[in-house]
Amino acid sequence: MIALAIASSTVLLGAACAGDNLDKKDSGSAGKSADKGAVKISGQNFPEATLVASMYEQLLTAKGYDVSVSLVDTRDVYMAAGQFPTGVQIVPEYVGGIVDFLNTTENGKDAKPLTTSDAAASITAAKSLLDAKGITLLDPSAATDTNAFFVTKEFSDAEGVTKLSDLKGMNVVLAGSPDCEGRADCAGGLSDVYGINIEQVLPFQFASQQSYQSVLDNESQIGLTSTTDGTLASQGLLLLEDDKAIQTAQNLVPAVSTEFLDAHPDVADALNGLMAALTTEKLTELNGKVSVDRKQPADVAKTFLDGEGLLS
Repeated sequence: MIALAIASSTVLLGAACAGDNLDKKDSGSAGKSADKGAVKISGQNFPEATLVASMYEQLLTAKGYDVSVSLVDTRDVYMAAGQFPTGVQIVPEYVGGIVDFLNTTENGKDAKPLTTSDAAASITAAKSLLDAKGITLLDPSAATDTNAFFVTKEFSDAEGVTKLSDLKGMNVVLAGSPDCEGRADCAGGLSDVYGINIEQVLPFQFASQQSYQSVLDNESQIGLTSTTDGTLASQGLLLLEDDKAIQTAQNLVPAVSTEFLDAHPDVADALNGLMAALTTEKLTELNGKVSVDRKQPADVAKTFLDGEGLLS
C-alpha cells in the first residue's frame, strides 16, 4: 500500500472522520496525569488505521501524554512540508507505504524501488530518506497488511477468476483510492505486471462502503482493500490472489518525529510493545470486531491492550 493508502464512510462504524479527535477520556486512562506534554497523532482515515491510532492514543495517554488524533484521507496530507514531522509527532504507518512514498516523492515516480518483502531491509534502504525527513521508524510488527483486490463471488464464478493473473487482457473499472493511479502496488502494477486494462480508477476512500457497493453494483469489477479486511465474506466478496507478488512488505510500524523521540524515548517502549503483541491474525480479528460486529474502535483497542497487559 504505498501507500496503502490509504483511507471510509459508513464502514468506519463510529471511527473518526478526517480531522476528528479520537481522544477518549473513558479509554482506560482516566486518572493518569498528562504531565509529559502534548503529542499529536495523524494517519490515514480508514477502519484499521483508526483502530491502531486508538491503540497508540490509549498507550500514550496511559504514559502521561496529552494526546490528540487527527486522521486524514491520504498520506500526502500529513507528509506535506510543515505538517509531519513538524506539526505531527507520530503516525501509525506501513513499511512499504512510507518508504515508497518517500522514494517516489524525492526521486520521482520512476525511481528504483527500495522496498522488498523484507521489512527490515526496506527500512535500511530508506535510511537516508527517513533521516532527511526527520523520521524514525520504530520496530516493525509481525502484523502485515498489504493491498489486496476483491471481486464478487458471482463474478469469480462466472469468469473463472480467483487470482489477479486471471484478469489479464480484461477491461475493468477499479474502485480504488485517491492515490491508487499509477502506483506499483495498485493500478500501475495491475496494468504493468498483470496486463489488466484499467479503464478507470474511481477514487473512493480506501476499503470504504462506497468501494464495496461499487463492485456489488458492477459499477466497478474489482475493488481495493487490504489482506486483513474482515468484512468481505459477509458481503459476498472475495480476495484475488496476488500471484505475481506486486505487494511489498507492509508491516505495521510507528513513524515518529526523530526530534520528538529524542526528547521522549519512553514512547518507543510503549509503541514497540504494541508492535510485538500484534500479529496478522490478531489484526484481522480486531478489524472484524469493528467492521462486522460494529464495536467502537476505542473499545476494541482497549480490550486488546488490557488483554495483552499493555496498559498496566
